[in-house]
Amino acid sequence: MRFIFKKIIKIFLYILGTGITISLLFLFGVWLKYTSIVSPIPTNKNDFFKPAQYGKLVNNFIGTGGFPAWVCGMNFPGATVPFGMVRLSPETISLFPDDNLLIPQKKGLNTSGYYYGDNRMLGFSHTRLAGTGATDGGHFLFTPTSTLPSAIDYQKDFYHHFSHADETAFPGYYSVKFKDENIFTELSATKRTGFHRYTFTEDTNNSILIKITNSTGDRGAKNGSVKIYPDQKEIEGSVRTFGTFAGRYNGQKIYFIARFDQDFSSFGIWDGTKFTKNSKSATDDNLIINIGFNNQKVIVKVGISYISIENARLNLNKEVGDHTFDEIVEKAKQSWEDKLSLITINGGSEEDQKIFYSALYRSFQMPTLYNDVNGDYIGFDNQIHQASGFNYYTDLSLWDTFRTIHPLFNLIAKEEQKDMMVSLIQMAKQGGSLPRWPSGNGYTGSMLGSPADMTITEAYLKGIRDFDVDFAYQTMKEVALGPTKKGSEASGRRGIEGYIKYGYCPDELGDESVAKTMEYAWADHSIALLAKELGNTQDFEFFSNQSKNYKNVWNPETQYFQSRKKDGSFVEKFDALQLTYTDWDEEYTRGYVEGSALQWRWAVPFDTKGLISLFKSKEYFINELNDFFELSKPKLATWIPDNYYWHGNEPDIHAAYLFNDADRPDLTQKWVRWILKNKYEDEYVGIDGNDDAGTLSAWYIFSSLGLYPIAGTTIYQLGSPLWKSSEINMGDYSLKIIADNYSKENIFVKEVFLNNVSLDRRWIKHAEIENGGILRFIMSKSPNLKKEIN
Repeated sequence: MRFIFKKIIKIFLYILGTGITISLLFLFGVWLKYTSIVSPIPTNKNDFFKPAQYGKLVNNFIGTGGFPAWVCGMNFPGATVPFGMVRLSPETISLFPDDNLLIPQKKGLNTSGYYYGDNRMLGFSHTRLAGTGATDGGHFLFTPTSTLPSAIDYQKDFYHHFSHADETAFPGYYSVKFKDENIFTELSATKRTGFHRYTFTEDTNNSILIKITNSTGDRGAKNGSVKIYPDQKEIEGSVRTFGTFAGRYNGQKIYFIARFDQDFSSFGIWDGTKFTKNSKSATDDNLIINIGFNNQKVIVKVGISYISIENARLNLNKEVGDHTFDEIVEKAKQSWEDKLSLITINGGSEEDQKIFYSALYRSFQMPTLYNDVNGDYIGFDNQIHQASGFNYYTDLSLWDTFRTIHPLFNLIAKEEQKDMMVSLIQMAKQGGSLPRWPSGNGYTGSMLGSPADMTITEAYLKGIRDFDVDFAYQTMKEVALGPTKKGSEASGRRGIEGYIKYGYCPDELGDESVAKTMEYAWADHSIALLAKELGNTQDFEFFSNQSKNYKNVWNPETQYFQSRKKDGSFVEKFDALQLTYTDWDEEYTRGYVEGSALQWRWAVPFDTKGLISLFKSKEYFINELNDFFELSKPKLATWIPDNYYWHGNEPDIHAAYLFNDADRPDLTQKWVRWILKNKYEDEYVGIDGNDDAGTLSAWYIFSSLGLYPIAGTTIYQLGSPLWKSSEINMGDYSLKIIADNYSKENIFVKEVFLNNVSLDRRWIKHAEIENGGILRFIMSKSPNLKKEIN
């Protein structure tokens, strides 16, 4: 999310420097969230394809709109399959004039390439990240047109006007009609290939532009290369792109092969300076090719690879071969039905069910499959390796996803989760240490802490064992005990030397001191649990003590976690409500990350009782936490995050569950239901902030089911189920969750039974449900305040 912060600052600086009319128009646009220029969410009205049973409950457009910063979900509507290397989706361009400086990034107001408020479409590219604040991908942009090659200005972005009324999208399929040239586009995908079908009005003068050197948001591309083989009806090429993340490790090279179903009537290449007809090859940093056809319908199959053109061709042959477009759509639909059917629900409104299955759909979009069909992948040492007996994944937004996504995978995607743990360990073996936000084939250094510790520990504790846990454990210890190895700054714990020496990260030794201290303590807690499981009592005791270090940045006078100096004194300047997003000079928020002191006040889900003990009294803790929600805005964020509870970012998304350990489960139930009702919608905005690779989506899944994972542990806190009944397919076993006395008004829980045994607590352990069972909630209209419920 921090990656677009500077761009937003530029927007507001521009507003300050322009006339009042422009400023008012801009603010009016923000207020309407661009609703004056967008039509309602498209309906699945395609005459050729219909979504499947669960797919019809998915809204692909949720999270594609909203203010283009922290409060846009950054999702995309295009075609993909679970964890696919290919995410084939449209890219749009701002409605503002090309020479208007109001929006500094005219492409990619949504980092995934498609912004719901736009009305111009550039074409369809094959890769992107899902729901993140980072702009990467956008490889190989295809654009159909009936405009003559001589009439195209290749130095400017070519685009079509479009309307949302002419779009259709569901899992595995996307289509749009460009009425300006009367062209109908359809897209589908396999894991490593994109499948395009274009239908034109006339038989002649039809062509497809392919921008080899495209990148999402114009982040930068170099070393484009292309070869055209008219006799084989194929095109092949490569490019190196420099996105938000790829630019941090010298770019990412990717290859493609495009196979058409018919002869080319014409072809040519724009090489950055001129368009040359019948040119068959070129290399340049700005490459666009134009392929002509004398047919109303054109089909193109595109295979990609991060290894070679030969592997791209192999991927294409193995996954698509001679299959028709219709067959690939059906296969893609079924791949999503297999995932979406892992959790069944009964009850709630139709909108609730659409939000749920849309969230489940988003949860399976990342991480990204990175090895080719033959097992080849490029590792963090820039060498080619073989994934033997597993699939290699990258693009793990761990600082976000360790909290909800990976706990979800531990239940319903165990095989993929195992492969992801193997992938993390391979990254450490080939790159030097466990990553915190690996993308492509490199460390990005994004965010803070060592979230791989929680991710791997939790997977192991929950029975996912087929990976090198001993290596992982030793690597965790090495990072946790410091110092950070030279060259590992992008993956280790920054400032760990101070943390070890002082028991906290001193302010003088770097920014983010409070956030680092609290994240390191959480990681140490997980390492302690893993040490205990591995039989290492001494390490267990050491890291258990280290996990209490969060208390060392607690200021008893202010009752907040604050930056602390080496001499033990607290930094004087303090404002609990100041947000890192608006405190540009970090005058008050230097010690925090993506939030305020108030939001970080609750960031100890792994030791809630220890957190409560820091407050003046338990009653004071309850009142303060309740005010945290009471003073929050009741609807989705508009253009600035909430100063109080903000559901759009990670540091406080667990906060509603803290009431359980303060003997007020009724307040957990109340506020969880409030979040479910107010912070999710079946609309193009839909969520309260960046989805962060499905993190917010997985929060909805868990919380609507009635339980919530404490990441890095085996504990699930219990909440208030939204459904009359649900069932989680965990492979060999299933967990049924039933809400007795179910009604819209009965949001409180009178009693909980696990396998017909009444619980005197508001949490369960994974071991209690790993072999399936029945979790039964007795619902009530009024809260149960019995003392034994805690």
